Amino acid sequence: MVKEILIAQKQDLDKKLKEHYVERTTNLKKLEAPLIKVIIGPRRAGKSFFALHFLNKKGNFGYVNFDDEKLVGVKDYDIIVEAMNTVYKNPEFVLFDEIQNLPKWELFLNRLHRRNLNLIVTGSNSKLLSKELATHLTGRYFLITIFPFSFKEYLEIEKKELTSHQIKEKLYNYIIYGGYPEPLIRKMDYKDYLTILFNSIVYKDIVKRYKIRFPQRIENLAFYLMSNIANEYSYNNLSKMTKINSVHTTKKYFGYLEEAFIFFSLSKFSYKVKEQITSNKKIYCIDNGFIHANAFKSSPDFGRLYENAVAIELKRRELDNDIRIYYWKNPQQEEVDFVIKQGLKVKQLIQVCFNVNDLKTKDREIRALIKAGKELKCNNLLIITEDIEKEEKAEWFGDKATIRFIPLWKWLLE
Repeated sequence: MVKEILIAQKQDLDKKLKEHYVERTTNLKKLEAPLIKVIIGPRRAGKSFFALHFLNKKGNFGYVNFDDEKLVGVKDYDIIVEAMNTVYKNPEFVLFDEIQNLPKWELFLNRLHRRNLNLIVTGSNSKLLSKELATHLTGRYFLITIFPFSFKEYLEIEKKELTSHQIKEKLYNYIIYGGYPEPLIRKMDYKDYLTILFNSIVYKDIVKRYKIRFPQRIENLAFYLMSNIANEYSYNNLSKMTKINSVHTTKKYFGYLEEAFIFFSLSKFSYKVKEQITSNKKIYCIDNGFIHANAFKSSPDFGRLYENAVAIELKRRELDNDIRIYYWKNPQQEEVDFVIKQGLKVKQLIQVCFNVNDLKTKDREIRALIKAGKELKCNNLLIITEDIEKEEKAEWFGDKATIRFIPLWKWLLE
């Protein structure tokens, strides 16, 4: 039975490798490390394709997709390894897809790694980052995160030079429909695709796995969060708004949604760790397309969509570099969208302002930037806009600053 499953998977694999592939910006050298390569990220973001196209250039590799209940039900894992060796003729490299579905997967990987098998595994649950990796694979794994397409990758589909006008048109679609590869490459309906994907993640990766008795509650929480992207939240407030009786349950459900890579949070910046922990956080979604497909909104809110797109890109850069991302807010409720910290220093402060032509809005954004810049000793101040590019001298009660304005499309391609 196992051999037949792997043969069917290999046939699907051969078809996949013939499909159009967009090269990801993640450094392929990470996959050369002589450790277990753990690729994590949202479902359907392209983790498998990324690994498969690397392995296809290497030559002989084996592939097992554990997103199959029949395989997960196999008790003796050696049967799976033996079948894979038969189907793929003792491969040098092995890719295990959606490994988190396999009970005690970390012990299985450890055993194979000790046999000097070159392993790449993917997973759609960030729990792969937690105790299993830390406890059983300490020092033996290399972590790689794959998100849906960045704007740079999104443009690569065209395979041609684009004018700035064409890039702006592409940005409009990217901001609304997001960067999930499959509907883009196969010309599928985004809303239908992302609605089905969202429901699949909630019910398959969360409700079923954690045996949630009242799935409507976590679904309500997810839809509420989706409709309040870029807003602050507290667990108490979320419990009240979604009518989940227990704050503990709300916190647990929220954690599941983050583990499944639907949402991520930013903490309020503070040099005091306790204040960071106790302050409200801000919520963002892993892809703008989910917001368009699932939020309770009748028309796009470009201010929120712009800010979410910037948050995603910064999160991607945070994972690839030694930076940390926060937001800033003072007691007067003045706010800076993003604080970029590197080491002990704040390197940059960023505001996202879709309509910078509104003078009241512009003054508010600049005032908060200048105040945050003074407090955090940072003079690298940036406002990301729809289409304005310039430098401007600004002053607030004697505090002077130079602020750079840049269009979102240009910043995303920097």
